Amino acid sequence: MDATPSRTRVRRSLPPLAAVCVIALTGACAGPGAAPSAAPDQQAVVARVTDDLQNQYQSVIKDVLPSVVQIGAGDGLGSGIVYDDRGHIVTNAHVVDGEKTFEVSVATGEKVFKASLVSSYPEQDLAVIKLDDAPDGLRAAKFGNSDGVEVGQIVLAMGSPLGLSSSVTQGIVSAVGRTVSESRSGGGTGATLADMVQTSAAINPGNSGGALVNLDSEVIGIPTLAATDPQLGDSAAPGIGFAIPVSMVRTVSDQIIRSGKVTDSGRAALDITGRTVVDAAYKPAGVAIVSVRKGGAAEKAGLRTGDIITRVGEDPITTITSLSEALAGDKPGEKTRVTYTRGDSERTAEVTLGAI
Repeated sequence: MDATPSRTRVRRSLPPLAAVCVIALTGACAGPGAAPSAAPDQQAVVARVTDDLQNQYQSVIKDVLPSVVQIGAGDGLGSGIVYDDRGHIVTNAHVVDGEKTFEVSVATGEKVFKASLVSSYPEQDLAVIKLDDAPDGLRAAKFGNSDGVEVGQIVLAMGSPLGLSSSVTQGIVSAVGRTVSESRSGGGTGATLADMVQTSAAINPGNSGGALVNLDSEVIGIPTLAATDPQLGDSAAPGIGFAIPVSMVRTVSDQIIRSGKVTDSGRAALDITGRTVVDAAYKPAGVAIVSVRKGGAAEKAGLRTGDIITRVGEDPITTITSLSEALAGDKPGEKTRVTYTRGDSERTAEVTLGAI
């Protein structure tokens, strides 16, 4: 335990005028004719609004928390959301982390249920598991619409941060449409995720796979990762977390439940494998094409092994990650301009994007 240095409290007498100023600023006294700090009617309105918001929070928690579960996967813990009344649960791919069987506990009881993996889709960091025996009264969450998510909305994050099941934090939607890349360290998938919802609600290890909900008790996203600050030793940056939007959650989950796998990702690709290359100063300088898929988007556009991609559209490309981020907002079938070098010459090609 670190020793706390003792501190000597110094008392300093204030002149009478300064003392009066301090008292006046705290609103603790009022001289003759001074206006009251707040009219009784205004105080009543503030109290009523506060009570209404508190009641709304409590109503949302009562509605949604029974649909949020804790998932034990090997030595790890994460969260999940009950997707339907058949026992399907949606979570993050990095929560299941290669495991096939799981222990699931719900917020409303201590009993642990067994579950099995249906399928994992690391490219979007989503997975679906299914309870072996779904308990009676299992409550599926209500899923909202991504189009209705707006900056400034009040949201609650529900899950099991640090193993503390049924925890709730609050914040707002800070931004929408963010593209973020997940680290491969700490069990991350390394996926590049588009259209993420940024929130100020606290997201900590164990929150992954849980629910980000609005005040209509609708799930609008799955909390997945928190921003890290290299200046703080890659520790989490307070108040900057990201959630996979509900539209992608439903798209992936519906396909997995229906087909056992994702058949249409909706994610664009150049149909290449590549590696980051560096310049003479050992700084990342582009993505070299290692191979092209036969009949794929890059091959059709004339790109070939050995070409070095330096730009996609207006986005400079220096690493594999930046290439993934540049493509994250595009859709299969869209056209984009790819700038690349071949030998000593710089060239461009119009590419009709394929799909992952």
